[in-house]
Amino acid sequence: MSIQWYPGHMAKARREVKENLKLVDFVIELVDARAPLSSQNPMLQEEIQDKPKLVVMMKKDLADPGVTKEWIDYFDSTFSHAVAVDVNNPKNIQKIAEASRQITEEKLEKQRAKGINPRNPRAMIVGIPNVGKSSLINRLAHKKKAETGDKPGVTKKQQWIKVKNEFELLDTPGILWPKFEEEVTGFRLAAIGTIKDQILPQDEVAIFILNHLKERYPEQLEERFGFSDFEDVVEAFDKIGKKRGALEAGGVVDYEKVAEIIIQDLRSNRIGRISFERP
Repeated sequence: MSIQWYPGHMAKARREVKENLKLVDFVIELVDARAPLSSQNPMLQEEIQDKPKLVVMMKKDLADPGVTKEWIDYFDSTFSHAVAVDVNNPKNIQKIAEASRQITEEKLEKQRAKGINPRNPRAMIVGIPNVGKSSLINRLAHKKKAETGDKPGVTKKQQWIKVKNEFELLDTPGILWPKFEEEVTGFRLAAIGTIKDQILPQDEVAIFILNHLKERYPEQLEERFGFSDFEDVVEAFDKIGKKRGALEAGGVVDYEKVAEIIIQDLRSNRIGRISFERP
């Protein structure tokens, strides 16, 4: 199964990214630390090509810290700079400024050696919807410059933003690609809330989460829901529904409500720090 869509504003945003790449010195690409590869837009990789890039792994406070370290090593090995951040941690925000200086320092030094007074570096910030781009920009600028929201696709236009005296930042709308070739990519992004809940059936997303917890995080499954293993998904839903009071009239388990509980427990970090893929 392939999952397909392509809103018109995303097609327009892709064209604008391509047109504006020549205006910037490097690209800041945001991914979700819980699914870094799945949340990388392959179309953006085609457009960015050899432009210097900083990969910022967002929401590291929700991801498995050991796996996050593996991903940083992975991105560093592919000639991209990488940092993991929690936008509510000022020290993490400072890491982005430091990494940006490292990326552009060689170019600035060459300009100074030629007697050129270099301008502040310019960067383009890109990423898929709902990865936390607007929240990060507001932290970098120390003021509300970008709209934020808990729904994918809040940012619809481009804007230049000054980050102290460090660099200028070109914001762009979140861009998805036309379809997911691998079904698991869609389920990973649906689980962490990157794509709209209407795109995939919520019960299937909840089952995907339970199976992943069973395979990779049985201790957290046990702690949150009272069991660490199951053979039958219906049985697992029944246990959760009865324990959490997700019942219809007559004591029948409300499976839609159970699916919602599983998904929201994951997204709100009540299950613990979970990663959905490794390098």
